[in-house]
Amino acid sequence: MQVTKRIHAIKIPFKVPLSPERSIDRFAFAYLVFGEKIHLIDSGVAGSGTTLFEYIKEQGRKPKEVSSLILTHSHPDHIGAAKSIKKQTSCTVFAHKLERDWIENTEQQFKNRPVPGFKTLVEGPVEIDNFLDGGEILELEKGIFCKTIHTPGHSKGSVSLLFEDDKSLFTADVLIYPGDLPIYEDIIASLGSIKMLQQIDNVENLFSSWEAPIQGQDKIIKRMDESIAYLERIHTAVINNSITNKQQNIMEICQKVVNELGLPPFAAMPLVAKALESSLIAE
Repeated sequence: MQVTKRIHAIKIPFKVPLSPERSIDRFAFAYLVFGEKIHLIDSGVAGSGTTLFEYIKEQGRKPKEVSSLILTHSHPDHIGAAKSIKKQTSCTVFAHKLERDWIENTEQQFKNRPVPGFKTLVEGPVEIDNFLDGGEILELEKGIFCKTIHTPGHSKGSVSLLFEDDKSLFTADVLIYPGDLPIYEDIIASLGSIKMLQQIDNVENLFSSWEAPIQGQDKIIKRMDESIAYLERIHTAVINNSITNKQQNIMEICQKVVNELGLPPFAAMPLVAKALESSLIAE
């Protein structure tokens, strides 16, 4: 769907298998920025190139016009289709240097972070052409600029993107949706990144990966406040449940926190437990 004059949001649904009999429905947004060329922010999961290319054709444009692919971080729902998209378009791939190992070596990512169904979600590795540090001003084409912002927490090299002329901020997975699964690497860094983003003025459009675009400064401020409040609630729940019994392992703590937060039982999984563990490391 078109959100601003040149920014389009594409919702990409996918399934995460929990067992041979059961899977959960998830989705992630990828974004297209239309100018003389086309610039893609994240690629979705494996096979999503077809969805993105069909949308581009519906807009009267050609997939070959995709000249840039900015990967906000290395997780499967963001890099899954990058390999085939780059192969078909020869686009320039951007990503933060701290995400290199998991983007250019997806087998290593699977070993380090064995997400259920990983190999069905990721086509394979893709080479990064331009490495980001955060703070760069990228001229994607004449008249289209974006500022990169290093926003660690969800992952070490997560980046957000500010298109000042469009009053638009892309936050990928930096903001955690209240009531959603806690999935991040460092809760303290996550809180710090959100508070940093709150200092940016004149943002009218907020584009994240886990929910539809939000427009209007008041709604954006409210959304960021809600994300901070949810993270703080999670952190408090972890600390309180760890104090009651020092002998508990992290999966036992995870089960209790999942119950306290009212999350579905399947949320008591290693990926969530790893996120919650960062609260204990921070203490």
